[in-house]
Amino acid sequence: MYVSEWENGKRAISDRYAVILRRLLGVTDDELRPVAAAPVQAPAADGYDDLLSRIDTASSIGGSMVESFNAQTELLRTMDRQMGSSGLIDQMAGHLAKLEETLNFAVLPDARRPVALALAGASTLAAWQGLDAGAVERAWRHYEVAKRAARDAEAPMYLAHAMGEQAYVLCDAGRPALAVDLVRDAQRVLGRQGSPRLLAWLYSTEAEVCARAGLPVDSRRALDAAAASIPGGAEDRDPDMLSIFLNGSHLERWRGNVLAMLGDGDAITELYGALERVDPTFVRAQAGLRCDLAQAHLARGEYDQVDTHLRAARLLASRTGSVRHRRRIDLLTQEL
Repeated sequence: MYVSEWENGKRAISDRYAVILRRLLGVTDDELRPVAAAPVQAPAADGYDDLLSRIDTASSIGGSMVESFNAQTELLRTMDRQMGSSGLIDQMAGHLAKLEETLNFAVLPDARRPVALALAGASTLAAWQGLDAGAVERAWRHYEVAKRAARDAEAPMYLAHAMGEQAYVLCDAGRPALAVDLVRDAQRVLGRQGSPRLLAWLYSTEAEVCARAGLPVDSRRALDAAAASIPGGAEDRDPDMLSIFLNGSHLERWRGNVLAMLGDGDAITELYGALERVDPTFVRAQAGLRCDLAQAHLARGEYDQVDTHLRAARLLASRTGSVRHRRRIDLLTQEL
C-alpha cells in the first residue's frame, strides 16, 4: 500500500523510509525524493565579500587537506570493495560536493591541480558505484566530472582511466562498438608514457568490450597486449593510480571472464585458478568471478555447476547490493 501511494504521489516518503530505500535501491536522496527547484534569487549587492571568503578558503587548502580528501576517498573505496556502495551514497555525495566546492573557488594552477586530481579519483569511484547500483545517468555524469577534473589537473592517466571505465556504461547501454572506440581513444590519451599497469588495465578493458561487441580476434589480441604490459610480481596496486588493482592473478581472472564470453573452453581453467587466489576482501569481484564460471559451464552444458555458481554469486551480490551483478545473474538464470 505504501509503495503504491509513494508511486502515485499520494504519500510523501518519510525520512525513516527514505533511509531504508536509499540503501536498498542505491540512490541519492535527490533521486529518491526530487524537490522543486528553489526560485533563483538575485545576488546580494555585497556578494563580493562572500566570494572572496570562498576564494581565500580554497587558496588556503594545503597538502595536508588534500591528503585528507584522498584518505577519505581511499576509505570509501575500501568500504565499497568489501560491502558494496548502497550504504555509501550519502557519504560519497557529501565528499564530492566538498571537493567540487573547493575546486570551483581555487584560482591559480598550483592550488587547483591537487584538488582536481583528488576530485578525478573520487568522481571515478562514485561513477563506478553508480554503475554498480544501476544508476547509469548518475554514473555517466560522474565520469564527465572526472574527465574535466583530470584535464584541469593535466593528468592523462586519470583521464584515460575515467574514459576506460566510462566505456562500460556504453556497453551496458547496448553500444559496445562505441565503447571499443572510447577505450581505444583512452589508450591514445595515455600513450606510452603512462603506467604499465594502467596500460595493461586498458588493454584488458578493450578485450572485454571487444568480446561484447562480437570482435573475437581483436579481443584476443588485446588480451595478449595486456599480458605483455603487466608488471611482474605479486604487487597489484598502482602507486600512480590508486584505483587500479591489477597483477598476474587479477589478469588471469579477467582473461577467464573474456574467454567465457567468447565461448572458449580454456576459460574454465583460467577461472578456477583465479578462484583459488582471489582476495577475499574483493567481494564484488568474487560475485563477478562466480558469474563468469556459470557462463563458462553454461557454454559446456554443465547445468549443475551453473546452478552452484549462480547461487554463490547471488549471495555475494546481495552482500554488496550490486544491481549490475544481479541483472547478469538473472540473465544467466534465464538461459538455464
